[in-house]
Amino acid sequence: METIIIIIFFVGYLAITLEHNLKIDKLIPALAMMALLWAVIALAHMPVFEVDAALRELAPSHVDEILLHHLGKTAEILVFLLGAMTIVEIIDYFNGFATIKGFIKTRSKRKLLWLFSILAFILSAIIDNLTATIVLITILQKVIRNRETRLWFAGMIIVAANAGGAWSPIGDVTTTMLWIADKVSAAQLVEHVFVPSIVCMVVPTLIASRFKAFQGNIEEVEETASEKKSKFGSTMLYLGLGAIVFVPFFKTITHLPPYVGMMLSLAVVATFAEIYSNSKFSISNVDGESEAASHHSPVHHSLSKIELPSILFFLGILLAVAALESLGMLFHFAENLNAAIPNSDFVVMLLGAGSAVIDNVPLVAASIGMFPQGMDDPLWHFIAYSAGTGGSMLIIGSAAGVVAMGMEKIDFFWYLKKITWLALVGFLAGAGSFILIRDFILNV
Repeated sequence: METIIIIIFFVGYLAITLEHNLKIDKLIPALAMMALLWAVIALAHMPVFEVDAALRELAPSHVDEILLHHLGKTAEILVFLLGAMTIVEIIDYFNGFATIKGFIKTRSKRKLLWLFSILAFILSAIIDNLTATIVLITILQKVIRNRETRLWFAGMIIVAANAGGAWSPIGDVTTTMLWIADKVSAAQLVEHVFVPSIVCMVVPTLIASRFKAFQGNIEEVEETASEKKSKFGSTMLYLGLGAIVFVPFFKTITHLPPYVGMMLSLAVVATFAEIYSNSKFSISNVDGESEAASHHSPVHHSLSKIELPSILFFLGILLAVAALESLGMLFHFAENLNAAIPNSDFVVMLLGAGSAVIDNVPLVAASIGMFPQGMDDPLWHFIAYSAGTGGSMLIIGSAAGVVAMGMEKIDFFWYLKKITWLALVGFLAGAGSFILIRDFILNV
């Protein structure tokens, strides 16, 4: 039966990678794959397990219990992302990102490349790599008219956003997992992963800046009435970003899961959004209709703009890989890998490369039960870096890549041909710098 499980996963994953060739939205094979995997497990009465991180072993469980467990873990991530994405949409409703667009004065493609890369690196650490990618590609679509040029920029934004997310506890789902599991602290994570993440972003950007795609100037795009900054745009931008940054502090103080803090932040931002939308200074929404004439609140409008196909895709792919984890496949794979390759650095780098193929969330979950090291051991910082940045090597290897794929209709094989090798060079350069810095600190 394990062979059937592997075949279903392989076929489903292949359908996801061939989305544009098959002309079938990736969420369809993801959801179908998830449902079929769990159906086979249930019908065949296959034994399922939960990874016991403390004892580093598999604890027998029941299919209903383990499925509910994984659904809960997945829901934590999805609710967190829904909150963050809604805050981003509320900011966009008030045209708050026009404030960031206002910083873009140059028309040079090379300068724009560095500007977008730096913005992606910084924003992803604040509002996570997924929402940072949504924000910057939204701005990108308003700044650059040529689609082929936008594809190149979008590819580099993915690399920079994943690099930026790796050094922040709220920057990437995997770093958040390690943070919640008390494997890393926020301060130590920043201290040890910040420099390697910069290297991971700078090296590919430096190489790409020499490409023909980033030579010359872009065409000037006229600002439309709906894109002009509203009276409350800047206020909502800073309020929204501040609310998201507040989440780690809330978690530290209350020890509650991050999604609880994100819901509180969303409530605060939504309150101000309602107040501003009801003020006498009416604004124009994205459709050009005055808010005074609209029957929907900013919150309702923002929720309707959420990228629900991406959320459903995450649900499908995370629960599909959770099925493999529940059967003990990922755990045994990790153990065998660790036994075959005694060098933990190489194992972690393989996990990083693997996160481009298999979602990095279950890989990090498996690694939590695989390694016995204590909190803030350099190994956990290296895992945070590798899992966070390794996904850049494939378009579907990270949340940032998946959402960019949907927003710009990026072809899987175009990314594989144009961006993958740049992401690999950046990943290796950052990994090398991490090892050098770590060894230097240990030897001092």
